Amino acid sequence: MDHQTADLDTCKRKLLWRATHRGLKELDLVLGGFAQANIPVMSAVELDEFAEIVALPDGELFGWLMGDAPAPISRWPMLSRVLAYKP
Repeated sequence: MDHQTADLDTCKRKLLWRATHRGLKELDLVLGGFAQANIPVMSAVELDEFAEIVALPDGELFGWLMGDAPAPISRWPMLSRVLAYKP
């Protein structure tokens, strides 16, 4: 295993942990479930975009998930995939 592969695997593990330990159970289920199902096959660009989404405040993500606020899908195309995910 070369350094790039090892670094990518570490990045994936950290991102998976952050997605499954949000603090709000609903976000843990949606983001964590999406991450478990999709992180293994994500490209580096997709991982970066998902990392940006995971770094957002819980309130924003929860509002988008509940449909209380319009989600900025044009900024993060992956967000539509995340919001469509059903655990």
